[in-house]
Amino acid sequence: MNTQMYRPEGFGGTDYFYSQNTLEKAQATGKILEAQVTLCDSEFSLHVDLGSMKGKIPRKESVYYPSGEEIKDIAVITRVGKTVAFKVIGFEMENGETTAILSRRAAQKDCLENYLMTLIPGDVIDAKVTHLEPFGAFVDIGCGIVSLLSIDCISVSRISHPRDRFYTGMHIRTVIKSIDYETSRIYVTHKELLGTWEENVANFEVGQTIAGIVRSVESYGIFVELAPNLAGLAEYREGIMPGQRAAVYIKNIIPEKMKVKLVLVDAYSSSAPIDYRLDYFETANHIDRFVYSPEACERVVMTDFTENNG
Repeated sequence: MNTQMYRPEGFGGTDYFYSQNTLEKAQATGKILEAQVTLCDSEFSLHVDLGSMKGKIPRKESVYYPSGEEIKDIAVITRVGKTVAFKVIGFEMENGETTAILSRRAAQKDCLENYLMTLIPGDVIDAKVTHLEPFGAFVDIGCGIVSLLSIDCISVSRISHPRDRFYTGMHIRTVIKSIDYETSRIYVTHKELLGTWEENVANFEVGQTIAGIVRSVESYGIFVELAPNLAGLAEYREGIMPGQRAAVYIKNIIPEKMKVKLVLVDAYSSSAPIDYRLDYFETANHIDRFVYSPEACERVVMTDFTENNG
């Protein structure tokens, strides 16, 4: 199973940019290439620099919608300055110069039909964060095809906004959560790659004082994130706000209740940059089931990908 972002043989190969002959070869073999969009003209065609010549993606070739919906202007102009995937579909003379006519639509259709639609729930694939909203992150899962990663699927530890975990342009790993074959929409998840409760809690011991991040303040206590997939609970204290850094003492670790009891030593606001490093515990290319809760715990927290595989 290919776990990398969709890159058929020759994808992005700059050798094809050297001359018209090599671009013609790319056209004949159906290679998917990539380059940065330099501008969008008044007719909403996208222009790219291919080195040996100019390339143009006409508006109608700028995006692939399986449903056939109308292309929106914003979907075109927001590509400026970004790298896009495309196929060479022809050449034409413009002002005495040869211009390569390109199709992002064809590359996306190829990616969707020959790669993404062959995947099943539980498959692990690479993705690139393209946009962040309060409800989740949009990620590129191949050739500019975007999938929604909802905020509740980002990590077990609660976050107030996806920017607490990701930044635009960040490369991450994801798991196919479900596929809507009627609309060709694909949904992904992420928390199943960040380790079980036991895997995360193994990094800590009772009696340690460690750093954490306040994620939620409730009337019955304060949840402090110790790792993206692990939070502990400290007693309520006035004046504590979500997002603050915290120093906490580990009072007890209780696998039977899947709890880490903490004592809040100190909490403070900080302008220090967010540490976006993520430790991925899962290295397999496919997951059937992810059981977060420890065996000793009566409460079972699990993701069963086989339920969506049908």
